[in-house]
Amino acid sequence: MRLGTLVLDAPFFQASLSGYSDLSMRIVARRRGAPFAFAGAALDRLILFGGRWPKRHLGIHPDEHPVGAQIMGGEAAPMEDAAKALLSAGFDAIDLNFACPVPKVLGRKRGGWILSDPALALGIVARVREAVPPGIPFSVKLRRGLDDSAESRERFLEILDGAYARGADAVILHPRTVRQRYAGFSDWGVLAEAKGRHPGRTLVGSGDLFSAEDAVRMLKETGVDGVTIARGAIGNPWIFREARALLEGRLLPEPPTVHEQRDAVAEHASLAAGIHGPNRAARFFRKFGIRYARFHPAHDELRAAFLALNSEKGLKEILDRFYASDAPGVRPKSPVRPATP
Repeated sequence: MRLGTLVLDAPFFQASLSGYSDLSMRIVARRRGAPFAFAGAALDRLILFGGRWPKRHLGIHPDEHPVGAQIMGGEAAPMEDAAKALLSAGFDAIDLNFACPVPKVLGRKRGGWILSDPALALGIVARVREAVPPGIPFSVKLRRGLDDSAESRERFLEILDGAYARGADAVILHPRTVRQRYAGFSDWGVLAEAKGRHPGRTLVGSGDLFSAEDAVRMLKETGVDGVTIARGAIGNPWIFREARALLEGRLLPEPPTVHEQRDAVAEHASLAAGIHGPNRAARFFRKFGIRYARFHPAHDELRAAFLALNSEKGLKEILDRFYASDAPGVRPKSPVRPATP
């Protein structure tokens, strides 16, 4: 898979996940098969004026190159400046977020709201593309429109076509509308249509990838060049090694054993502690822990323990209690989506 000058050894990577994909999550994923990862979406003004925020949330580990950064904002000039700052900080690729469906983001005319204004969207793309050197991969994250109206679809297509025309190396497309947020199934048919519209350009699919089988299925059913795994990678860094196995024609690996889970949890928590401090990191880690718990034989009990986690000592107690003895893991159930028309 190619993102501009960047060539990945597998057609998938970890998505930008606001509040999740910091250095700790990215490193754990990279060490378990992800060829590339994006940091969480960062507001342009926080990148530029956020004090300690960029250091805490946008740190880079020497082992994780290449690594990408995603910018969210509503004006071209600060987004251009933020792109330059991120490149100076050592990021290897830049992505623009025109997809976020969170109401407070939309209310400030950022993220997915920008899909309602093609002139603004394409002005930002042109300005940032000019600021990003040609050798640096540059992509744009879109949804398939603000809503299901014909007018929204026309605006989406204008932005899709215009992004490529203004130099985007790739478009990352989540085929839900902004108004839809995460309800129902995403429309993979939109991915196939967009790829047919731009057969010679890199299109990366997103949406409903909760298992390795989902990732391979999207590639085969839609013809996209690659997929980006978002919610399906939270607490499941093994999804990348599993996708590699399936794409290479091998059987799906067994779920991670309890000790494999322990190693990932301990590593992830330790990396988070280096960023946030031990006790703050323990609270931060709850949202990951409850997802890791799905693979454990005592998943309900472990989930409850992670929900109550609030200290470094508590984390050690969880590791000692639930992960001391090895055993086979369990495979969580994933939503079963209908076939793509």
